[in-house]
Amino acid sequence: MKRNIIYPRQDSLVSPVVENPFVHRLNWTVYDYIKVALMSITIAPIRLILVGICLLSAWPLAAIAVGFRSEADRNKPLEGWRNFLRPLVVFFCRAMFFMGGFHWITVRGKRVTSKVAPIIAMAPHSSYFDALPVVYLNLDTVVAKAETDNVPLFGTLMQFTQPVYVKREDPDSRINTIKEISRRAQTKGEWPQVIIFPEGTCTNRSCLITFKPGAFYPGQPVQPVCIRYPNRFDTITWTWEGPGAFTLLWLTLCQFHNYMEIEYLPVYYPTPEDKQDAKVFANHVREKMAECLQCPITDHTYDDCRLMVRAAKLNLPMATGLVEFHKLHKKLGISFAQMHDHLEKFRKITDNKAGSITIKEFASYLRLPVSSTLQEIFDTYDRNNSGTIDFREYIIGLSLVSGPANTEDTIKLAFQLFDSENNGYITEDGLTTILHNAFGMDKHDVHELFEDADKDKDGKISYDEFEQQAADKPDYAKIFVAYQNMVNKNGHQEPAQEENQKAKTE
Repeated sequence: MKRNIIYPRQDSLVSPVVENPFVHRLNWTVYDYIKVALMSITIAPIRLILVGICLLSAWPLAAIAVGFRSEADRNKPLEGWRNFLRPLVVFFCRAMFFMGGFHWITVRGKRVTSKVAPIIAMAPHSSYFDALPVVYLNLDTVVAKAETDNVPLFGTLMQFTQPVYVKREDPDSRINTIKEISRRAQTKGEWPQVIIFPEGTCTNRSCLITFKPGAFYPGQPVQPVCIRYPNRFDTITWTWEGPGAFTLLWLTLCQFHNYMEIEYLPVYYPTPEDKQDAKVFANHVREKMAECLQCPITDHTYDDCRLMVRAAKLNLPMATGLVEFHKLHKKLGISFAQMHDHLEKFRKITDNKAGSITIKEFASYLRLPVSSTLQEIFDTYDRNNSGTIDFREYIIGLSLVSGPANTEDTIKLAFQLFDSENNGYITEDGLTTILHNAFGMDKHDVHELFEDADKDKDGKISYDEFEQQAADKPDYAKIFVAYQNMVNKNGHQEPAQEENQKAKTE
């Protein structure tokens, strides 16, 4: 029976309640197939044409309102004749959604003014249809990704909201975004409310992922707004893994009516603790919204989505990249760049389509035969005793198992064990003697390992080369420790030889 090995902080690194909030699957019924088929040849095409007409009506009005402005005008709210066009733009935008099947919106609670709460936090963010709540809120200022500005027609409508743009990959852009949100939030009602989707990316609404702290740095009161789409057949949710944007649009046009609910929660006034730490502030608001939505919270972030995309490029299942990066970064101090590198190493180990490492693949990667010692090391990574190691378990294992073992003292001791003649370097014969006898490693595999570690190809491994190899493959750290323990236990007799003698005796 496998041992359930406990390591420091294991309880705080348990798997999330919702394993994958970035996947969506359509649950078709016979009724849905029939309805979509009939609507596709009758109502949906007409709806699409009407949506296009409304869009083309709103676009020139928005273009006129935001056109020919000086730099000074761009830094203040729309006013005068420009703002006079707002009701018309909002009307055509709302008509566009009406033609698309959103005939009415169920609203609960009451919206406050920008003087009371200059920031509105909306969640969960699950679709491009979340533009409808923005329209309902009178097309006030939105925080959006900079790429939105380049979308034909919709980019102009976005400009009409006088958005605060952010470039996700640019740290300087994030700082400027925070400054601009703070500037507008502190004008005491001069600017309209700033609407933000603090999750920063779309999910399947099964939970609330980590809120980005940007909108919470000003320390101003925030009004949380919860969004629901209580449709039986969910054609709304647009996530990283699932149906594409046009597919969902067409299926939504094929529904008789699309339900949507907006619920205004009481204004959240930040505590002194919240004002000191925007992340604490964001988490408190998230907890209030999760309580209203009756859904769990997780530590997933947009960075998990970036890892999912990278996993797909490496021909791994997208879900492989889901590790709750924010939590692992906070608990283990792993940077995104390190996580990115580890994902590439993980891909080199596993070849199976499930995106997990088997004991045989683990052994092959380390060029070792499957043994009780290797199985014990494998089990320390396999936290849920599934018989395989997923990427999240691999990352935690490197940090809590191999990382602590891969110390300077361990490396020095291992080097001394391999350098049995105290030459100051390791020969291939010395490496073969220990790895073949102790772990049953094939001599050909030992040769390949030696060639890999011998960077300057001088026929010997220096301490610096050995240290570099240990850094490149930290998994070997536990092998070093295991060998040391076996030597201490069995004396100077090689452990593999000891096991063979016991087998013969029995």
